[in-house]
Amino acid sequence: MDVRHLELLRELADRGSVSAVAAATHRTPSAVSQQLRTAQRELGAALVEPSGRGVRLTDAGRLLADGAVGVATALADVQARWDAFRDEPAGTVTLAALPSAATFLLPDVEQALAGTGVELRYTDVDLAEAEYGALTADHDIVVAHSFTSVRPAGTDGLVVVPVAVEPLDVAMAPDHPLAAQKTVDVFDVVSAAWIGVPHGYPFDTVLQSIERAAGAQLDIRQRLLDNRLVEALVAAGDRLALLPRFTTPVGGRLTLRALTGIPANRHISAVMRPDRARRRAVRQVLDAVVRSAAETARRHDADPADRGDDPG
Repeated sequence: MDVRHLELLRELADRGSVSAVAAATHRTPSAVSQQLRTAQRELGAALVEPSGRGVRLTDAGRLLADGAVGVATALADVQARWDAFRDEPAGTVTLAALPSAATFLLPDVEQALAGTGVELRYTDVDLAEAEYGALTADHDIVVAHSFTSVRPAGTDGLVVVPVAVEPLDVAMAPDHPLAAQKTVDVFDVVSAAWIGVPHGYPFDTVLQSIERAAGAQLDIRQRLLDNRLVEALVAAGDRLALLPRFTTPVGGRLTLRALTGIPANRHISAVMRPDRARRRAVRQVLDAVVRSAAETARRHDADPADRGDDPG
């Protein structure tokens, strides 16, 4: 049994199409199809079957794709033990993270890795919650978020490590009437004008919770993704927005108030394939991410009502 065939089937299971596997592995679709035919011939079983315009794994193909995870994890265990024996965790670690988390995590992580044999390459991605798990096919660590669980939707079968629990506060201009309060609840904010996020993005979960708790629909004037743009618009007008506490600048342009009455925290988690989670270099980066998050939380462990101009 050729391990390369197992890995090919795992890629097809994760990516869903021959063309996606080809693009990810820098091969042509015809080359991938040829390798699938070779695997079927050598293993003596049908591993894929037609499905629409493409193919899907048969039960036999799915069994081997699942088995590929165990094989890759075992190999990663051996590599991790070898790295520990040589005491040389090294290599490139790729990380994808939502921008608002990357902003407070990565500066400290880079400092922690300075002078080590580990090179960190990262990218920022702003996606709906259920889409982060798929990024583990191309990245060693994916930093995702969820408002319902430490395990984001779409991460079944993946390793999930808690990184931080970050409050979402209600942002407003310092002269907004609600800035005079220490905290705000759902009935304080339900009649205000809002800037929200697109449907399906985690922050929208909290806005929907406000609507359910207050029994009324919010007046959402815009739905935007970029937090810096949201900050600028909130600071310039009378609209409210939910913004993450750890990276939102306050003291002049913006005031933050804690939202009471409903859960308004997000879980930030690191998501990995099981085999990649065993790499010693990946674990070193992960440890730095968790330490960075803990230090950030410690710095912000103050009364959120103090974030912004003091209420008169």
